[in-house]
Amino acid sequence: MDTHKVAVTGQGIVCSIGHDCEEFNSALKLGISGIGKLENMNLEGLKVNVGAEVRNFSLSRYLLDKSYPVELLSRVKSIMRRMPLIMETVVASALEAFYSAGLSCGVSTSDRMSVLVAGSNFSQNLHYRTASRYSSSLEYLSPSYALQFFDTNFVGTLSELFGVHGEGFTVGGASASGNAALLQAYRLIKSGYADVCIVASPMADFSPIELQGFYNLGAMGGIRFKKDPKSACRPFDKDHEGFILGQGSGSLILESMESAKRRKVRVLAEIIGGSIVLDGNRLSDARVEGETSAMLKALKDGDITLGDIDYINAHGTSTPLGDEIELNAIKSIFKDEINRIWINSTKSLTGHCLFSAGIVEAIACIQQLNNGFIHPNLNLNCPIDSSFRFAGKQSTQANIHTAMSNSFAFGGINTSIILKRHES
Repeated sequence: MDTHKVAVTGQGIVCSIGHDCEEFNSALKLGISGIGKLENMNLEGLKVNVGAEVRNFSLSRYLLDKSYPVELLSRVKSIMRRMPLIMETVVASALEAFYSAGLSCGVSTSDRMSVLVAGSNFSQNLHYRTASRYSSSLEYLSPSYALQFFDTNFVGTLSELFGVHGEGFTVGGASASGNAALLQAYRLIKSGYADVCIVASPMADFSPIELQGFYNLGAMGGIRFKKDPKSACRPFDKDHEGFILGQGSGSLILESMESAKRRKVRVLAEIIGGSIVLDGNRLSDARVEGETSAMLKALKDGDITLGDIDYINAHGTSTPLGDEIELNAIKSIFKDEINRIWINSTKSLTGHCLFSAGIVEAIACIQQLNNGFIHPNLNLNCPIDSSFRFAGKQSTQANIHTAMSNSFAFGGINTSIILKRHES
């Protein structure tokens, strides 16, 4: 029987608009866009060169500005040799979340702690670079490659770093991976299989092949606003043309309410419901029925009514079909409530962070719930449907109590989670 309430007690992030939660919160309030010309990715002649990269980040430099315990720092130093940026960012976000939750390494209940890593196919760029370098001399390939190309390398690294001896696995759901991992952690805690879950997602690190694939599919935007990159991501605007790639790693600590109270730590928010629903569709086209079902089942799981939702952090990718389908699904559920409920898309600031989008956007929800504001929905000049209460071009003060956060993915994967501000 599910009896445990699920608290969020820690959060951490590294993305294009902030290298920690404090910077991220400030950027959300100010409406700072992280989108610009791609400078550090291997584009190899691609027509698209617009995105929201993680820039100027170094884990060693990051650690100099933090006051993490010596034991934790020594563990980091023992595993960070030749660590790629994708691993550096997920370690940094997990460190921030772990430390902010007041957790300690190697505690006696570490078998009641789990690690879930959101996403799959993390090593595409590693494969591409390795194939280019060693295709004619495979015998010189480093033995470490055999460990690095598995997605579970991230699970193992985080479990070693934090001394975790409970369950651990990756949760792949394409662009819905973040929400899917949060839901699996939520269920582990709610059903009593774990007291604490570290839920982390690495940033996307694609090779030119994946980027060209998105472009050929017609999913990626950035051509029309190539000379004005900050205007390229336009969720729910008539001039939207496709998603804009974003990079970001996010981590959350989910914990049973009993454990949080026993440890006397601050509860940032509660996860009170969620769902994953398949369309029975392997393609990339969004469908109203699946999205509607995911939101309705999340509301039912949270045992709340339509009137309880104050705010929706939309999937809102800036794709013409995706934006329209999502608004149709929201309208079919909330009907006359749509002129009351705030709606925005964090992707207008961060780009589409793909695997980690759900976690990045859950953190954005938590920041807004606790700090009483709605962040801007940038570049929304001509809404495709003006009947909704979209956020404007600047932050708005708002007393929001309960939020819904949507993530939908290729392959007909629809997810929705419900977060509530904790009243201490």
